[in-house]
Amino acid sequence: MKNKNITVSIEEALKIILNSVTPLNCENISIMEASNRVLYEDIVSEIMVPPADDSAMDGYAIIADDTRGASKNNPVKLQITGEIQAGGSAVGKKVPKGTAIRIMTGAAIPEGADSVIQFEDTEEKAGYVEIFRETAKYENCRFAGENIKKGDTVLRKGDRLSSADVGILASLNYSTVKAYKQPTVSIISTGNELADLGEEIQVGQIRNVNAYTLYSEVKKYNALPDYLGIAKDTLKDTKEMFLKALKSDVVISTGGVSMGRYDFVKEIYSDLNIEIQFEWVNVKPGRPWAFGKKGNKLIFGLPGNPVSTLTSFIQFVRPALLRLMGAKRIRKPIVNAFLKEDINKQSGKVHLLRGFFTIKNNEFHVSTTGNQNSSVLRSMSDANCLIVIPENTTAVKAGTKVAIQLIDHDEVE
Repeated sequence: MKNKNITVSIEEALKIILNSVTPLNCENISIMEASNRVLYEDIVSEIMVPPADDSAMDGYAIIADDTRGASKNNPVKLQITGEIQAGGSAVGKKVPKGTAIRIMTGAAIPEGADSVIQFEDTEEKAGYVEIFRETAKYENCRFAGENIKKGDTVLRKGDRLSSADVGILASLNYSTVKAYKQPTVSIISTGNELADLGEEIQVGQIRNVNAYTLYSEVKKYNALPDYLGIAKDTLKDTKEMFLKALKSDVVISTGGVSMGRYDFVKEIYSDLNIEIQFEWVNVKPGRPWAFGKKGNKLIFGLPGNPVSTLTSFIQFVRPALLRLMGAKRIRKPIVNAFLKEDINKQSGKVHLLRGFFTIKNNEFHVSTTGNQNSSVLRSMSDANCLIVIPENTTAVKAGTKVAIQLIDHDEVE
């Protein structure tokens, strides 16, 4: 192991992590399982969608010029010569001047018609339809290829598939699609002070929350989590847990990365030939770290306080998982918001404060969510953003614009 023993900025840490990522290979998956997966291939359409001109309304296919001067008091009367249902054929059906064909939404526009008037603006009587208003040419008509043209690249490699994207795949008759594999992620908690769910808490212990927070976050970003349990504060126990974890593409541990007598994680990295890339990040919360590599495996040694763990995941582990899955967009949006309160801090580290933003008159406004101690997970639960206070800023007055990271929003770049 080459111990670099370096302190880095947020930007440097993220750059080091992303440069360490080798995207995974692909697999064929059903489009029924494709939502939120990342495409491994460009999708180029071989057809037009829709395949023919069709109606956007239930109504009558007509010639727009036949409706000139039509009104409720002076309706235009057209002879009905047929009907076309959705899915039915328009072959052989024509609309000469002075006629109309009853048509349903999605049905092909018959020859001669250049407009569709909806039923609500008409009244049918004894084989004729009365039109109560003028229509424009091509009104309520959808054209062949209006949605997708033959040869269009409709989805691109690296796109995370939304529900609409899955619908597009279905419209192009894709039953399966190539997607990047999902990374496997082993999760380890460390520390004698932790009691797991169902265990009786002894004096001096706290409940293990980090594993379950991380498990939820890993699933949220569509990777495959595996919680291995709590490693006690012994070199032997910690090493055994890491040996099990290294079967995965990614290892996330919490705690044991600081300067304490029983913080063994960095020593384990040395024993297992994991190359540490950095050890400290100039950020609060979340300064003590141990990010390492072993081959293509990524090992994240996160700080142990619950908020430090979660903010570290959002800033660094989340984008690494997305990049492993080939995603192009990995950054959360950052916008400016008016601060509702004074904030004071020490110089030397970027502060990521838990905040809640609202929008009023098309402007963002933000306030903190209470106690900013890194052990207070409730303030993270109440947050929908992180307020970013720069490293060398020591005071920000209420009414000042600050940068906020929208942590619940999809990635935008």
